[in-house]
Amino acid sequence: MEYRYLGRSGLRVSSLTMGTMTFGGSERVGNTPQDEATRQIDLCLDHGINLLDTANIYNKGVSEEMIGVALSENGRRERTLLATKVRFRTGDGPNDAGLSRHHIIEQCKASLKRLKTDHIDLYQVHEWDGMTPVEETMEALDILVKHGHVRYIGCSNYSGWHIMKALQAAGERHNERFISQQIHYTLHSREAEYELVPISQDQGLGILVWSPLAGGLLSGKYRREGGPDAGRHVGGWREPPVPDWNRLYDIIDVIVAIAEERNVSGAQVSLAWLLGRPGVTSVIIGGRSEEQFRDNLAAAELKLSNEERARLDAVSRPPLLYPYWHQTFTANDRLGPIDQDLLGSYVEEFKRD
Repeated sequence: MEYRYLGRSGLRVSSLTMGTMTFGGSERVGNTPQDEATRQIDLCLDHGINLLDTANIYNKGVSEEMIGVALSENGRRERTLLATKVRFRTGDGPNDAGLSRHHIIEQCKASLKRLKTDHIDLYQVHEWDGMTPVEETMEALDILVKHGHVRYIGCSNYSGWHIMKALQAAGERHNERFISQQIHYTLHSREAEYELVPISQDQGLGILVWSPLAGGLLSGKYRREGGPDAGRHVGGWREPPVPDWNRLYDIIDVIVAIAEERNVSGAQVSLAWLLGRPGVTSVIIGGRSEEQFRDNLAAAELKLSNEERARLDAVSRPPLLYPYWHQTFTANDRLGPIDQDLLGSYVEEFKRD
């Protein structure tokens, strides 16, 4: 297992992170019982994973509770970095949601109790709250760090301007700043390359990727001819949206072709592609079963060739939005290294044309 620094911090995390949304969940998500969850945690720890990711709302706190039970035994907590999240509604009261000082601090206390620990290693705001002043949010997170309840802070599902606004607010007040962001980023959904990946590279944020297989769509099991009988998307799962199924299947065709050539699973190919993308620190893997975890874990050892990456890049490349197409035409003489990650191949085509 490779370990990478998480953003502009001294914290090193495994290139794969264990996701735990299936713990105690529904049949659609994956209803993993306690004994199986503990075995899956042991499997991941034994393969070198040192970061577990959860959230206070995953199955109404049950995921955190199950992690707390597992990590309180056999010295597992000492081997593990814990990441959880706060933002979404946890009750019927007027202050039971959002990123107010009240909600953040109350939910941190609740998460610590469920996780049976005295600190959270990475506390992440789960989604933007446009009604709470960002200064209040960053100050509340800073308080938790200074009191020792939280070690590091991060964000998830923010837009580019949200991130910059939060970082500026923290800097002006000498508060703790985000060291990471958790985003959706896959071969099918590469929108993060427009703003979120460049911001991470420029501002020193690590990138954690959630749902790297698009809820299983990029595992190779879903094909034009049909898919599995069970799974999230069989039950109408809406993440991610798929506006163009033909494009998705074109991407899957290349994934499957490379997987067959390498005698590996499509999931491993999709995960290995992400692990080699600029800015990506760790990819969050999940599974309904030990078999799925074992398959995903093998992606840490799979190295794609330049030719394989080129095939995947070509079939999945996103269209250039404004101002990027304009920069390709008129700013290509002064593009920096971060600009080149997004625009480089388009510039080369423009010059050839």
